[in-house]
Amino acid sequence: QVQLVESGGGLVQAGGSLRLSCAAARVIFAFKTMAWYRQAPGKQRDLVAGITSAGTTNYADSVKGRFTISRDNAKNTVALQMNSLKPEDTAVYYCNADDPFGNEYWGQGTQVTVSS
Repeated sequence: QVQLVESGGGLVQAGGSLRLSCAAARVIFAFKTMAWYRQAPGKQRDLVAGITSAGTTNYADSVKGRFTISRDNAKNTVALQMNSLKPEDTAVYYCNADDPFGNEYWGQGTQVTVSS
């Protein structure tokens, strides 16, 4: 069974930086798209950034210029570098991936809290 395991969340002051990482366990194939989503209390889960196996990226308008997504295809890992963090970035961040067979996977989530 495929597992996505996130790490790197925590508490940071506004203007600070955090780096989230996501590693896939028990995977013998390459994921197609890997992405990060986030969900704040009382809100829906939204896409933050995504990256294809070819390296094409897309970002939510709210994080453009501040966040950078990257991946290592050989290791099936994806990272999210978050700079210039704002209180409104506070949320649970989830790693997401889809495989060549149409299956979608989610990590358990990691809390990011930005204090003002």
